Amino acid sequence: MVMSAAPALAPAPLATRPRRVLIGTDTYPPDVNGAAYFTHRLAGGLAERGNEVHVVCASDEGAARTEHVNGVTVHRLRSAPVLVHPTMRISVPTRLDRLMAAIAPDVVHVQGHFVVGRAAISAARRVGVPVVATNHFMPDNLFQFAHIPGPLRERAGDLAWRDFRRVFSRADRVTTPTRIAAGLLAGKGFTRSVEPVSCGIDLSRFRPHTGPKAWAREAFGLPDRDTVLFVGRLDEEKRLDELVRALPYILNGTDAQLALVGTGGQRAALERLAARIGVGDRVFLLGFVPDEALPRAYAAADVFAMPGVAELQSIATLEAMATGLPVVAADAMALPHLVRPGENGRLFRPGDVQGLARHLNDLLCAPGLRGVMGAASRAIALTHDHQASLARFETIYQEVAR
Repeated sequence: MVMSAAPALAPAPLATRPRRVLIGTDTYPPDVNGAAYFTHRLAGGLAERGNEVHVVCASDEGAARTEHVNGVTVHRLRSAPVLVHPTMRISVPTRLDRLMAAIAPDVVHVQGHFVVGRAAISAARRVGVPVVATNHFMPDNLFQFAHIPGPLRERAGDLAWRDFRRVFSRADRVTTPTRIAAGLLAGKGFTRSVEPVSCGIDLSRFRPHTGPKAWAREAFGLPDRDTVLFVGRLDEEKRLDELVRALPYILNGTDAQLALVGTGGQRAALERLAARIGVGDRVFLLGFVPDEALPRAYAAADVFAMPGVAELQSIATLEAMATGLPVVAADAMALPHLVRPGENGRLFRPGDVQGLARHLNDLLCAPGLRGVMGAASRAIALTHDHQASLARFETIYQEVAR
């Protein structure tokens, strides 16, 4: 069952002290992924709104430690490296009862059903603390890291969803970023009510920039020409090879380039592909760009492209829209929730490289159309203000704590 989110209203504060929220997550900065960034913004935003916020997550260095960062107390659990992923670490909590007793939270909000999430749910259940659970999970995000062969992926996905249902069924409330993502959970046999609550973005940081784009391109070493931008992990499920393979078709119609912001396991393969098909001088892999510099990356672009097929919302697409960029995206998962064909961008059938190229070329060759669609993107993004999302989560916390 999918529930529509009620209008965000700022809930009344607790009478005696700030609300105490414990967020449990398996990924948190310096990890680079959408769930980590969302959790970081959630924690910081809740703290700015007067809540006492604690985060429990894996240590990025191995040893356990507690740190206080921008009003948030981060409890990093002892961790070990994951052999199948070069940068990921996994925490090794047995029970979180001692931490739960020391913090005495009013509510626990987990961001997944893996190690920390399930440990936090179990610890909360043992002492009667209410639990809110947000899903960011898609099996597709894990297949390449676990090196699961193609023929076995459907079975592996079924097992992963069965585990998800067992863990998240113990929560008092379940949310996910979009209505489409909530429908996915119902389709996977999760019978509990799921509320779509947008991850939200900071509309004051991500906003349109007027004037020439040369200043932004210069900051990233990009030539001053029409630019297609992607921001995200350079991993298998993002299908970035389709963007690279679309470039020769685009160059038949316009002088353009492709800029890829992010890191991941597919970087070397993408470089080889670009060189092999003769567009190596038009593909720029910019690597990791700090969050504070991302607005300038969007300002360097004319069109944003998202070919991934496993997006539960796509924060990067929302950020691009907020900066006034038209979007060409795969007609898959939650991306049609953001991209309205003919209004703020175009959708293409995954795998249709020529269709992708045609849509990109149409926009690159029509500055007026880009402007109209970019304004529509901004208008849609305005409905995803992260302050409204924070207020909705506070209301949910208040409701489950009654």
